[in-house]
Amino acid sequence: MRRSSERILTTHAGSLPRPANLTDLFVRRARGESIDADTIAAAGLAAVRAIVPRQAEAGVDIGNNGEQQHDSFFLYLKERLTGLGGSWQRPSRADVERYPEFKKRWLQQTSSAARVSPNEGLPTAVGAVCYIDAATIEKECRDFAGVLKAHPNVFVESFMNAPSPGILAAAIKNQYYDSGLQYLEALGDALRIEYETIVRSGFVLQIDAPDLALERHISYKDAPLSKFLEFVEQVVAVINRALEGIPSDRVRLHVCWGNSESPHDSDVPLADILPIIQQANVGALYLPFAGARHAHEFRCFEKFPLKSGQILVAGVIDPLTNIIEHPEVVSDRIERIVAVIGDASAVLAANDCGFDTSAGWGRVAPDVVWAKLRTLRDGARLASARLF
Repeated sequence: MRRSSERILTTHAGSLPRPANLTDLFVRRARGESIDADTIAAAGLAAVRAIVPRQAEAGVDIGNNGEQQHDSFFLYLKERLTGLGGSWQRPSRADVERYPEFKKRWLQQTSSAARVSPNEGLPTAVGAVCYIDAATIEKECRDFAGVLKAHPNVFVESFMNAPSPGILAAAIKNQYYDSGLQYLEALGDALRIEYETIVRSGFVLQIDAPDLALERHISYKDAPLSKFLEFVEQVVAVINRALEGIPSDRVRLHVCWGNSESPHDSDVPLADILPIIQQANVGALYLPFAGARHAHEFRCFEKFPLKSGQILVAGVIDPLTNIIEHPEVVSDRIERIVAVIGDASAVLAANDCGFDTSAGWGRVAPDVVWAKLRTLRDGARLASARLF
């Protein structure tokens, strides 16, 4: 995994704006329309071909395929797992429930038909959960590798995303396994196929694990903190089991409090979960420090420092506002984080979370997304001039 050995390198969380025609296909399929699989596949590959050079033009050093071939950062697995059926509604967020006036506005904003919902119409686990066939993830890796071959040296390193078993366990309700841990382990065994395929194909694996923070104010909002921390411990243990045989320096773990413009005043503090998260056998931790509720929490690393050789991917761009950060603001954020970490080479600069985690879900207009990534580049350059 590349370090910022000569300058602060930039990366991002994974999901980038999808073309309107691709979003439309995903939304129509989510509504239950019969959409030709080849049509979606062709549109997805075309989107990957377009998104790779676009990232480089914006100054992204460590890029990916934009998750263009997925309708959501985790929902795409509905097509790849056995044992799923039925339907259920995810619980609401604790911070939304606390503010009735905001909740009314929130429901208006999130009920748009032109998006794939990560909360409604979700399947349940009604049978044994197994990974059906590695052919699709293998093709996605070949597709991305082929685009990179057409654009040699476009990135200094490339990554691909896959979800945590914990977010699947939280979003796809267990109605089959005797315990939550058994369910998590089954999901971990299934996801191991994606994890291994991505790394074997030459990419850094990013595991997206919002569950390690987010579920405190959803699934565990009425439970004591200890019960949530037990869940976090179980997920980290299952992730480690799924990563057995994969070098830790080929994996980065992204943890966040959810990609929503909501109050976030029910979020679990990073200090409560960081010691457990640090038990993950990964080469990089990816955490958000741009949002107003968590911008101060990089200081947690004063008490809980990174492991030797580990990297911090630091969110310094907010993906939930159309305000474009000034490069000096970005640079200041990077420099403050480096001062706590104590090693500029151990810090990468990024956005807090994905810009379009489910198709059509993004809050930021596509042209502003690219402007934000350019200011990430410019801020990293300013910081590099001062730090190196």
